[in-house]
Amino acid sequence: MAIFAPKFATAMLNNTRPNNGIMRFSMRIMSLLLGFGLAGSVLASSGGGENPDPGEFIIHHIADAHDIHLWGEGPSAVHIPLPVISYSPEYGWSMFSSAHLLHHGEDHVDLSDHGMEGAHAAHGSHGGGGQYHCHTTDLTYTLDGNGALHAHNSAGDHVKAYDLSISKSVLGMFIVIFMMMLIFPRVGSAYKKRKGQAPKGLQNALEPLILFIRDEVAIPSIGAKKADRYLPFLLTTFFFIFLCNLLGLVPFIGAFNVTGTVGVTLILATFVFIITTVSGNRHYWGHIFWPPGVPLPIKLILVPVEVVGILLKPAVLMIRLTANIGAGHIIILALTFLVFIISDYGANTAAGIGTGIFSVAFMIFMYFIELLVAFLQAYVFTLLAALYFGDATQEAHH
Repeated sequence: MAIFAPKFATAMLNNTRPNNGIMRFSMRIMSLLLGFGLAGSVLASSGGGENPDPGEFIIHHIADAHDIHLWGEGPSAVHIPLPVISYSPEYGWSMFSSAHLLHHGEDHVDLSDHGMEGAHAAHGSHGGGGQYHCHTTDLTYTLDGNGALHAHNSAGDHVKAYDLSISKSVLGMFIVIFMMMLIFPRVGSAYKKRKGQAPKGLQNALEPLILFIRDEVAIPSIGAKKADRYLPFLLTTFFFIFLCNLLGLVPFIGAFNVTGTVGVTLILATFVFIITTVSGNRHYWGHIFWPPGVPLPIKLILVPVEVVGILLKPAVLMIRLTANIGAGHIIILALTFLVFIISDYGANTAAGIGTGIFSVAFMIFMYFIELLVAFLQAYVFTLLAALYFGDATQEAHH
């Protein structure tokens, strides 16, 4: 099967051909903004005296967090704290702003209200920096160096508490879900109102992608008779992953990495596993637990392999999506840091300028490759899910 369907490619070409001049101008402006924005982000991060560690900087920007870090480090850092929600079976619920936990030993410039009645923050010895005492539960909360939330009672004993906070990835998911709930009901309503007429506006922009998933993914993989049953899930999954990937490429908003977070891709893969398992017919399970026409000694080897394969398929979906999206962010950030490493953080200006021209040019190139990857990873995940559904519902051939 071709990666780009003829209908999809033709439709997108027809839609973009009249606007080539505008697109070229927009791409140039975006290139400049991305280059200066990313370089400025690293430059601001290196302005605190000590030279930043590249590995720590990259992991910090691609990892999930309890805040949205915009730019800077130390006293000049600007970030948006997010709600911390914790539940302890013994002590109950706690909810407070992560501003009280994210000091890292320094006073950050927060885009939120620090003053919360009945709360007090202090600097602790934990890797996260601050600590917060909740008067309703009488628990003290801290963050360790990995961003994990810990709770202790008044005696100093560790208390089991579930971290149900709205982290950066969770907020990113909420943004994408809100966008989908805003967009797709309008597109569906436009189809009902303009039945039989040429699409326009938002409907015209999304129709090539919708038809592409239906005609080139669902029907060939599952079959025309059963494709409509799985099409809502496939379309939802495709657009959710695609929009999450695009959100992660928007500069200056905190470097969202939703689909590069294992927890998110694990849930998506779990949905695929559950649907595949529930949809599996007699023919599907028969080929797994008792392959026809296979000698008994071979079955003793083949059946365990097939059983492992049931769990391996969704695991591959999860790992592929997480690794590919995370790797793209790492490459772009590493190219940005290359300028400062070779210039010895400003000590060798000539080397920095020479490397910067190459690094920024290649970084911009990688950014546009990431736009393609954003689509391809959503497509590959949806295609493999459709293939698993088709395999589970395939009828026996006589």
